[in-house]
Amino acid sequence: MNTKKQRNRIRRKQATSGDRMKLGLLLALSACWFVGQGQAGEATNPVAVPFKFQRGRVMIPARVNGSEPFSFMLDTGFSITTVHPALAEQLDLRQAGRVTIVGIAGEEEAPMYAGVVFDFGGASYAPRRVASLPSERNRWRRQDGVLGSGLLRRFVMEIDGEAKLVRLYEPTNFVYSGHGEILPLRFRKDTPAVEATIGVADRPAIKGEFEIDTGCDSGLCLGHPFVEKNQLLATTETRDSAKFGVGGGASTRSGHVAELRLGRFTVDRPQTDFFVEGSPVSDPFAGHIGMGVLREFKVIFDFSRKQLILER
Repeated sequence: MNTKKQRNRIRRKQATSGDRMKLGLLLALSACWFVGQGQAGEATNPVAVPFKFQRGRVMIPARVNGSEPFSFMLDTGFSITTVHPALAEQLDLRQAGRVTIVGIAGEEEAPMYAGVVFDFGGASYAPRRVASLPSERNRWRRQDGVLGSGLLRRFVMEIDGEAKLVRLYEPTNFVYSGHGEILPLRFRKDTPAVEATIGVADRPAIKGEFEIDTGCDSGLCLGHPFVEKNQLLATTETRDSAKFGVGGGASTRSGHVAELRLGRFTVDRPQTDFFVEGSPVSDPFAGHIGMGVLREFKVIFDFSRKQLILER
């Protein structure tokens, strides 16, 4: 908004009562604009939603089509939002087609539903479609669904692990002026990724691109092609483990790398799952960074500006 030019144009007009009203409105809007330039969103009235860590993952309460609150896992590694099959039936959601969802060990076909609106304490999100994984019906119901990366295209999201709050900002109102590390985001389809560096003892550091996956409770998950190329298992003490997701499970080795560097920040000895077969990501990404690393920071996802902001 070029307020100086507009004020000059108004002064050149005859000062009618209508012009004075316009000038007063313009100055009021200008004052609001300048107030909004402080700390990250300090005057933009974000919606603050309390969340819980459950098995290392972020669980956010939300009402669905005016229901009582249900609990959803935030998963930036998921491109689509899902609801539990029982919840879809309970809310009598309207089916609208089917979709194939690809996971770490395979794929699954799922029905989709339209007309679903999530409410987070007054902030609403209405994805075009949500899915419902049939396999969830046969598992213990730990959650009522998954909030995929589309939610972060609707809002700028701040995850404050110390306060146990998620803050949702309108992207057009959000201005960051803190002192955190701002990392450029790259997108493959809908999932975000950043460049990071892995430190390995007695060897040069290894750079790679990593998806950001809040649905993963590990610190790092490294795909087998990246592990094999850099011979990471040859120099790392590990134990047998496995990772499970859509399509089944995958064999891994669990251990630690010496460090993970994200911009100017370093995470020492993050817990790491080395995939013995397959990968949690597609080429060209090396793996993904999960909540085991992210919970060490206050994290701000700003998809509208392709930025990930980390504060310590």
